[in-house]
Amino acid sequence: MRILAFDTAGNGCSVCLWQDGQTLALRTLSMSHGQAEQLIPMIAAVREDSGLDWQDLDAIAVTIGPGSFTGLRVGLAAAQGLTLATGLPVIGITTLEAYARQAANAGYRGAILVAVDARRDDLYLQPFHADDTGGLRPLAAPLAAPVEQVAPLLADWGITTATVTGDATALLDGIAALTASHPQAAVDPACLAGLAAGRSAAEAPAIPLYIRPPDAAIPQNGGQLRPDVPHD
Repeated sequence: MRILAFDTAGNGCSVCLWQDGQTLALRTLSMSHGQAEQLIPMIAAVREDSGLDWQDLDAIAVTIGPGSFTGLRVGLAAAQGLTLATGLPVIGITTLEAYARQAANAGYRGAILVAVDARRDDLYLQPFHADDTGGLRPLAAPLAAPVEQVAPLLADWGITTATVTGDATALLDGIAALTASHPQAAVDPACLAGLAAGRSAAEAPAIPLYIRPPDAAIPQNGGQLRPDVPHD
């Protein structure tokens, strides 16, 4: 199976073309903004590097969040535009599952807590369990919470020891139950493709997972700078 996979949900922009467990072409950039200008040229570059055309591909995989609101919109809009142009199905994978899978692929077993920096003093969190064969299952739904709630949440989930992974591991130093750490700066698009390969667009639709509202909000007066002034 050949999959075009890309991630713009975090502090970067990454694209790969993947075939049956092998990365045929890869482009990555570290950035906190500007993904809209970089993503399409990077997609064109990996297609050129791989020598594959659209008719050679089977699917598109994209991260659906949680993450940067603007970054998510960039990736999802690109995925939807490409599926309209090519007819390829789009498969959505959460950022949290991708980080958990990368930790399991690195050999971590048992409870895995994914922690992603949500800004505004919060973390996006989700616990998973990796069995002895690397099989992965979620232990609870994703949520947003401040650092001081992590230890009580682990207790509520019945987790006494866990590996913490994601881009916010440094924020959780000192929590006794987190006995191992696997920091990750970004989602690997090859891991994204591997997860998507076992799913259909119906099973994993490309619908954004925001968890909380975006930072930007529409003013109560509808965006006017001042109340209407009556005219003569």
